[in-house]
Amino acid sequence: MSTFTVRAVGLGAAAGLLVGCSVLSPGSDDRVLEVWMMNHSVGEAFIDKAVAEFEDENPGVEVRVTIQEWGGIGEKVTAALTSGDGPDVIEVGNTQVAQYVTTDGLADLTGQVVSLSGDDWVPGLADPGQVYGHQYGVPFYAANRVVIYRTDHFEEAGIESPPEDREEWLSVTEQLDEVPGRQGIYLPGQNWYVLAGFIWDEGGDLAVESGGVWQGALDTPQAAAGMEFYEQLQRLGDGPIDADEANPAHEEVFAQNEVSQLITTPGSAQAIVEANPQLEDKLGFFPVPGKEAGTPGAVFTGGSNLVIPDATDDLRLAYEFVKMLTGDKWQTELASSLSLVPNRVTLSDAVQDDPGAVAMVEGARNGRATPQSPHWASVEEDNPIKEFQTAVLRGADPEVAGTAASEAITARLSGRG
Repeated sequence: MSTFTVRAVGLGAAAGLLVGCSVLSPGSDDRVLEVWMMNHSVGEAFIDKAVAEFEDENPGVEVRVTIQEWGGIGEKVTAALTSGDGPDVIEVGNTQVAQYVTTDGLADLTGQVVSLSGDDWVPGLADPGQVYGHQYGVPFYAANRVVIYRTDHFEEAGIESPPEDREEWLSVTEQLDEVPGRQGIYLPGQNWYVLAGFIWDEGGDLAVESGGVWQGALDTPQAAAGMEFYEQLQRLGDGPIDADEANPAHEEVFAQNEVSQLITTPGSAQAIVEANPQLEDKLGFFPVPGKEAGTPGAVFTGGSNLVIPDATDDLRLAYEFVKMLTGDKWQTELASSLSLVPNRVTLSDAVQDDPGAVAMVEGARNGRATPQSPHWASVEEDNPIKEFQTAVLRGADPEVAGTAASEAITARLSGRG
C-alpha cells in the first residue's frame, strides 16, 4: 500500500447543509481529513490535481490520501466502519455499498442528493448507492462493456454500419462468421456479466428481494430467454463453454486476427493493440445492442462510489470534499483524461473525441448493477451463474439448470452458502 499526502481545505460556505453534523467552525485549529482511494482507479495524478485546487480555495486543513489495494478491501472497510476509527471519505466499489450499510457506519446523504445533481446520476452507480430508499454512496465514475469490432472485417463483409438491435447483431455476426478461418465473435461460455445484461433486457434479474429475503432468480422464463440469446451469440464463435473471459485473456484471443467482435470495456483496446500493433487503426466500438433499435442493451455498470463514515469528526468537511470530486469540473476532467463514464448523463460531451468512451457512455444509459444484497460478494466468489451457463451450453434445460443455480444463489445470499 502506498501513501501520499497533500495539503488542502478549510471549510468555506456550506451553511445550511448537514444540519446537526459536526462543523469546522471559523477559527478552529487545523484539521486532518483522512481519505482512502483505490489503486487502479482514477490514479494519484488526478487526485493530486484535484486536492491542489481544494488547497488553494480552502487552506488550513491537511488531507491525507491513502491508496488502498482492492484485494481484501471489503474486510478492511468493514473493520474501519465497525470500529469507528476509520477515514473520513472512502472510495468503494459501487456494488459494495449495501455490504457496508449493514455495519451502520455510513452517513446517510439522502438530504444532499439534490445539491449533488443526483437527478442526473448514471443509474448503474446511483441505484446501488441507495439502500432501502436512503442514499449512502455518491457516484464517482463508471465503466461498462461495449462491443469492440474489426472495422476491416466489417468492410470486407460488406457491413456498412454497426448493428442497431439484437436481431441485426445476430445477422451481422452470422455474416462475419461465414468467412473461412474467422470467428464472428469471441464469447466464452462463462462471461456472466454479459449474460446479466441479456437477462435484464428480458425483464429478469439474477436475484430478487422480498420482505428482506433474497432469492436467486435464474429459474424464470426471463432468465431462460436471456440465456437463449447468449447461446445463439456464443455459438457464432469458438469461445470455450467452460471458461470465462480471463481464461484465456479474451484480448489476447482477439488480437490473433481471426476474431471480428469482442464484448469488453473500451480500455481493452490498448491491450489488444499491445498484443498486435497492426490492429491500431482497425478497431471500432459500438454499444451492446438492445432488443429495439435506438435503445442500447442493458449492461453491467462497474465503477466507484464515495461514502462518508458516520464516525468522521468533520462530516461537513468530508461532504465538501466529496462534492468537489463529483462536481462538473472534476467529472469532466475524469471523463476526458481517463476515458471513464462521468457520474452524470448530462456530461457525456466530455468524451466526444474518444470513440470507445462515446460508445460506453451511450451504453451507460441502460446500465445496471448487481443485486444489492450485502452478501452478493459470496455469489461471485464461487459463481453458480457460470455453472448455469456451461450447463445450458452443454444441452441442459435452462429452467432446470436455472433452478439449481437459483438455489445456490439463495443459499449464498442468506449466508448459508
